[in-house]
Amino acid sequence: MLTRVQFTRQISRNLRTISRATPRVAARFNSTDNRGSPSEKLNSQAPYVTPTSVFGVIAALAVGGYFLNEYHQSKAPESIKETSKTAAFSPEDVKVIFVLGGPGSGKGTQCGKLVEEKGFVHLSAGDLLRAEQQREGSKYGELIAQYIKEGTIVPQEVTIALLKTAISSHVQKGDKRFLVDGFPRKMDQALTFENEIVKSAFTLFFECPESVMLERLLERGKTSGRTDDNIESIKKRFRVFIDTSMPVVNHFDKQNKVIKVRCDEPVDVVSEHVKKALADKGIN
Repeated sequence: MLTRVQFTRQISRNLRTISRATPRVAARFNSTDNRGSPSEKLNSQAPYVTPTSVFGVIAALAVGGYFLNEYHQSKAPESIKETSKTAAFSPEDVKVIFVLGGPGSGKGTQCGKLVEEKGFVHLSAGDLLRAEQQREGSKYGELIAQYIKEGTIVPQEVTIALLKTAISSHVQKGDKRFLVDGFPRKMDQALTFENEIVKSAFTLFFECPESVMLERLLERGKTSGRTDDNIESIKKRFRVFIDTSMPVVNHFDKQNKVIKVRCDEPVDVVSEHVKKALADKGIN
């Protein structure tokens, strides 16, 4: 395969050829039968270039551009390569339930119970990002740390790449049912995940008053060691959730793909509500 430099030189040569050929072609096409006309003189001084030869040069440019793009794609990180046009898994083979709710709504707690009692695989987008942040040699570590500290959303290319890797790894082990917790947080994440990985079965949405979530998070922050469990980051996360994640919930709700569960009650009570809601969807 040609190197980038070789491609660039080839394209430059082709562009110079077109630049020289264009006025000659124009002159030839505009010439008349009158001998001695300006166009005849011009054509007598320059080699005749046919439209076919110009089209050939353009075709060569197109081919060169194609292979140049392929070259760059082969060198790009997995997370920023062109997206796949076909989902990696069929919803008949792999069942994914999105689990959404405000920060501190109890998503992780309830997912843990479903793992124990129903055999789901729990994939927390936040946990995957934090693990990647701490992984030695990670090219995303500093970027992830900055986004988490500020309470903003990590670029979807990173999160989706991590989720796809995790799901693929579990599928190879025979796992087929997944709870994807804290994701998608934006509409583009939802659409990209369903286009590239698998269509979700539905979304489990935990409704909780902001005052309750704030109290839970501040209490958790005393021992969690998480950089985003502070009052400033928490309030920013609340705003981000309302602005970006609620449109995702509304999007799936219009498709009748949302189960809403109140989660300001005791953990075991909420758990019973969740199991009943799943049973109503045929998941036992």
